[in-house]
Amino acid sequence: MVAQTLSLDAVLSTIKTNNPQLKMYDTDIQSMDAAAKGAKSWMAPQINTGLFMTPYDVKMWKGDEMNPGMGAYMLGFTQMIPNASQLRADSDYMNAMSSVEAENKNFTVNQLNALAKANYYQWLVLDKKIKIANDNLLLLEYMIKSMEIRYQYNMDKLPTYYKAKSQYSGLQSMLVMLENNIAQKRIVLNTLMARDKNTGFEIDATYTLNEFDLIESDSTSLSENRSDVQAIERTKELNQLKIETEKSKLLPEFGVKYDHMFAFGDRPQQFTLMAMVSIPMPWSTKMNKATINSIKIKNESLEWQKQMILNEATGMISGMQTELKNLKKQYDIAEKSIIPALRRNYDTAILAWQNNTGDLFVVLDSWEALNMAQIDKLDKLQAILNTQVEIEKQLETK
Repeated sequence: MVAQTLSLDAVLSTIKTNNPQLKMYDTDIQSMDAAAKGAKSWMAPQINTGLFMTPYDVKMWKGDEMNPGMGAYMLGFTQMIPNASQLRADSDYMNAMSSVEAENKNFTVNQLNALAKANYYQWLVLDKKIKIANDNLLLLEYMIKSMEIRYQYNMDKLPTYYKAKSQYSGLQSMLVMLENNIAQKRIVLNTLMARDKNTGFEIDATYTLNEFDLIESDSTSLSENRSDVQAIERTKELNQLKIETEKSKLLPEFGVKYDHMFAFGDRPQQFTLMAMVSIPMPWSTKMNKATINSIKIKNESLEWQKQMILNEATGMISGMQTELKNLKKQYDIAEKSIIPALRRNYDTAILAWQNNTGDLFVVLDSWEALNMAQIDKLDKLQAILNTQVEIEKQLETK
């Protein structure tokens, strides 16, 4: 059965759809939005009932010729009517609560994408190292078989033969390590995609080296793109709405109270209808004013936190841009100069050995130098891709 091949975009899309951590954010956002629907509800009415101005002497309830009766059975209803400004402030605050979680989700998406990209590119480089190792195994196998034949005619030396055998075994050990590393990368990616950890798949070998030289890591663009900064902005806005809710509590509230008395004896039935108002006084608003002042100070702290993040990010991006430029120069030198020269050296050495004018020890040394240069070039590629992923993470490239 041919294993499925997943592109990087397919991996990132699956993570965004299936990752449990992101689903947790989705349900939290839905929960907050659901709670916000009840933001404009009124307080529950109060119903009260009982005897009203009723004498302890039951005989006096019904009355007589001289007394029409005393006391009544009362049924009452009280409803507080919240201030419209308070309802509006509470509604605005609760409807904005999910905006912070939405930005926190975007921040987590960025972190998971960076982790997935890093493992994907590491797997890609590991595949290239495995290809080089397999090609070198074939070369060493050819050399070893040739030496076994040539040794019969005293044309090669045993130390060189055993050196080739040890290098062959070393490459086999290296292949086992590389395959294990790929298995670990597959498990990490399957975990991020919330799939069975043993699900087999392959990756697309294509990749792109992005250019970041012209990108200006200014605070304004970073502030607009980075979700962690936007989460701070949403939190500040939420705090400002919280201030408005606290201010609305400094406004008066109104209510209505209605009581009906079922009078005993021959007395007429009576009722009371009263309007009520709660007037905030200096001694009753201390907590609200203290809360408002506390939130204002908290927003100042959040602004400094935002500046700290932007300052660190701009510094990191500038440093990584310089590092990336130098890594690309080193990679180009290895690819265009070092490896071609070492390959010509190896080809010359093996040709001389095949024509019995050179020593296999020289061939093995030239092969080893070429192999190390190829691996070093791939390590440089890995460093370039890692730096690229980190820059994209800092810039939060969508």
